Amino acid sequence: MNVHCDIFFRADISRLGIAPLTSMYWYGENERTKAADWRPEIHDNDGLSIWNGKGERIWRPLIDPPTLQTNSFVDNNPKGFGLMQRDRDFENYQDDGAFYDRRPGIWVEPKGNWGKGAVQLVEIPTDDETHDNIVVYWRPDDPIKSGDGLSFDYRLYWQDSEPNYPKSLARAVATRIGRGGVPGQIPWPANKRKFAIDWQGGGLSELQQRYDLTPVINVSNGKAEGVYVIKVVGTDRWRCLFDITVDGKGPIDLRCYLKLSDKTLSETWIYQYFP
Repeated sequence: MNVHCDIFFRADISRLGIAPLTSMYWYGENERTKAADWRPEIHDNDGLSIWNGKGERIWRPLIDPPTLQTNSFVDNNPKGFGLMQRDRDFENYQDDGAFYDRRPGIWVEPKGNWGKGAVQLVEIPTDDETHDNIVVYWRPDDPIKSGDGLSFDYRLYWQDSEPNYPKSLARAVATRIGRGGVPGQIPWPANKRKFAIDWQGGGLSELQQRYDLTPVINVSNGKAEGVYVIKVVGTDRWRCLFDITVDGKGPIDLRCYLKLSDKTLSETWIYQYFP
């Protein structure tokens, strides 16, 4: 779907949202403690995908936050962004009415230069599947004054995955969080959380089990410990596992991608964790 819009402003606008998308996310495998319903997962989309102006591919799994949250992904001339549903396994939803495993993603492809601004992600707390609690849009940096006029062109893709995704890059296909430490460790460390990120596709699909893949991990508050990457037995997925120490003093922002020597093997996974 090709879109052209001419916008004329009758008043000053403090925050303008271009190409807005809405969706529903209640809980997924990354937030099992919020699974109040009998179904294992309930969401229309499970992540925000961004192809930024520098060419970096970013995946941000969605969350149901404790309070309203707005995250900005600053960019210059974005190449695309969208809300995608990567989990296509019916077994993970068990819903033969809403069929969340069949929900399409939607991708926004800007035409021309959109300049400086940010992809903004708004996540609103919910306890039900009937509310669209996820909003994504492009916010231009330039102030909007009464009497101004702007034009935007973009293309919308309604499909299962992002168009023109590079064949060389692996995708993050699952995020799981649980108790940190070593199984059987007594007492278990109450302030540690273990993250398990599953990656699939790209150059990883050509690799046999090996132990020299390097996860590049950044943690806003603390550091990653007990880090390792393995190929999941009997599958074509690779799993990165690490612990972080939490202090209960607000959200923790995390980033991770995989490398082999100097070669980047995956997109960049970004997460916001609330202790």
